Parts: sequence; C-alpha cells; structure tokens
Amino acid sequence: MASRRMRGGTKSNGPIRLFVSDVDGTLVRHDKTLAPATVDAARRLEHATVHMTLISARPPSGILPLAKALGLTAPLGAFNGGTLVMPSGDILSARHLSAEASRKAYAIVRASGASLWVFADGKWFADDATNPHVPHEVKSAMVDPVLDGDWESLHGRIDKIVGVSDDVPTITKLEADSKAAIGSDAEISCSQTYYCDITHPLANKGDGIVALCAAIGVPLEETAAIGDMPNDVPMLKRAGVAIAMGQAPTAVKTEADWVSATNDEDGVAKAIERILLPEVARHRL
Repeated sequence: MASRRMRGGTKSNGPIRLFVSDVDGTLVRHDKTLAPATVDAARRLEHATVHMTLISARPPSGILPLAKALGLTAPLGAFNGGTLVMPSGDILSARHLSAEASRKAYAIVRASGASLWVFADGKWFADDATNPHVPHEVKSAMVDPVLDGDWESLHGRIDKIVGVSDDVPTITKLEADSKAAIGSDAEISCSQTYYCDITHPLANKGDGIVALCAAIGVPLEETAAIGDMPNDVPMLKRAGVAIAMGQAPTAVKTEADWVSATNDEDGVAKAIERILLPEVARHRL
C-alpha cells in the first residue's frame, strides 16, 4: 500500500534529522513482533544519518529490546515521554506522579471496578492475575507482574497508573472521574479502549517529543513522527512531518501529512522507504 498525503503540506521545509515512532499499533505487528522489513528500514535510516527513536506508553523494559534490535542510539521516550532512557538502560530523566495525584488515582481506579496496574521502581504491580490483558502486557512490558504488594509505599515514585477493563462505559467513566478529581496534576488518556493511563502531566506524547528533540539536539521542524491512536495526535501536531498508520482512526489520519500502511503491512518500513529516505535524498541534492 502506497503512502498518501492527507493535510496537503508539512510544517517542515528543511531536512528530516529525527524520526520518532510510536510502538504498539505502529512499530510492532499485532503479535508484538518486529517485521524484518522494519529492522532493515530502520538501519537504512540510521545509515542516512537520520536519528530514529521510540516513544511509547510502555515502561523502559518494553522498549529497550526493540531499540537494540533496530540498532538505535538516541534517547528513547518511555511512559509517553515521561521517562527518557538511553538504549544502554541509563535513565536520563523521570517524571513521577505526585503522591497526592497518585493516591487520588489509586482510589478512583479501585472504586471503578477496573483492574489496577501500577508502574514504579522498574516494576509492574497488578491486583488481578486473571485479567485477560495480563498476558498481552507481559509481551509489551517484557516483565512479569508483581501481584499486590505494598501499594502505599509507592506513592511519590509512580510512573504510571492504569485502569484496565473491557467494559467501555467503565473506562469512559474512569477517565472522566479521574480528570474531574485530579485535573491538571496528571495526564489522563486512553492508550487503548480498555486502558485508562494516568501519568505525570508532562508525560504525554506532545511534551514527550519536545523532550526527545531537546535531548537529541534536533528542532521539532526537522522531526517526523508516526502513530496510530488519539494519544499520538499531540505528537503529530508538533512534528515537522506527521504520518499516520493505515489502520488509524479518521481523527488521527486527519492530523497527518501522510498515511502509511497498517502495522501488519510494514507501515513503518514503508514510511521510511517511501517518505523519509526520498526526503533525505532530496535535501542532499
């Protein structure tokens, strides 16, 4: 599937020097694996002296192996950019929920009836091993959950709280209740229809791409970004070139300059080969 232009113009007139990719629904296929074509394209991009990096709601443990497989060298954005981590595993910076905000979020998720997940201290704490999304998260986070634990002692060091439920009204109400109770003290968004993520107010992909650009030393207008979900839109709006995945909702596609193929059709590889590398070549003429 060929990529096609949507908005009719980019915010960049200069060369693309940085490519920022979402992970789930974008970089990896539905089975959470990297396509060989994606690995090959990423290495071609690095050889063309364009940095590539990742930004994801995943913890560092869930993106570091992908960065290694792709041969990436630039800082990465875990927890939607709330944590910047080097491919070596060294943490550059981490934004945690305030203890007051995390206590409110904890209470709201508990009261909602959704399963509760907490990410802190490099671990994933869960209150229900039977939740059907646990095996899925094991593949994404690349760690096993710690069941229950001393929840109270984690406040002040929590990277992300997640309410998990396949009941859409439950997640919708959980998101609304959390925003009403916590307000600007947290970023609250749904990374999937069954996940309500609660993080530090600057742990969102809009501020995340700004932080990555600053850490890498590349201006936003010389940055391309690709994603598939509404929580990627703040990133797409700020990037010089915005690319949506083929299976993205219409609301995401309308924010993009280009639409690529789906994640199961090597959409990231096609975006690199058909959009980014030709742009790099054009600016070198």
